[in-house]
Amino acid sequence: MFPPDIEASAGRVVARLRAGHLKVATAESCTGGLIAGAITSIPGSSDVFDQGFVTYANSAKTAMIGVDTGLLETHGAVSAEVGRAMAEGALKTASADVAVAVTGIAGPGGAMPGKPVGLVFIGLASRATPTHVQRFEFGDIGRDGVRLATVREALKLLERAGE
Repeated sequence: MFPPDIEASAGRVVARLRAGHLKVATAESCTGGLIAGAITSIPGSSDVFDQGFVTYANSAKTAMIGVDTGLLETHGAVSAEVGRAMAEGALKTASADVAVAVTGIAGPGGAMPGKPVGLVFIGLASRATPTHVQRFEFGDIGRDGVRLATVREALKLLERAGE
């Protein structure tokens, strides 16, 4: 179902989390649940996957994982601030040790000044370390391209979680 590199990365994430006795949660906007899907495609993922939140709409970000409406109004959904709030909100809501969150513009529309198609923020929150947010500019590589690139980078961050 997923490209081989994504399956391999998800497998490494599951193995790493299992070895550390850790649970993960996801909060996804532009990927619409693909990160959770990649992780749960791995046999044994039930040992490490707690829950996933698909928070595509701003109202879902607020209702499901507690993202402050003021952050959304001030910075917009596609921002480092909202990526951080999504990761921290998922961690707080779930029974997980680590949470990854993604928000971005997959295209083909949605670009605005300073926020081009392909702009994505990925947040990683952990009960053990400070929250980290990374900005990616994948470019206008097509909707599927942006979404898959986001999944790849989110899984890479999870592979290194706790280092």
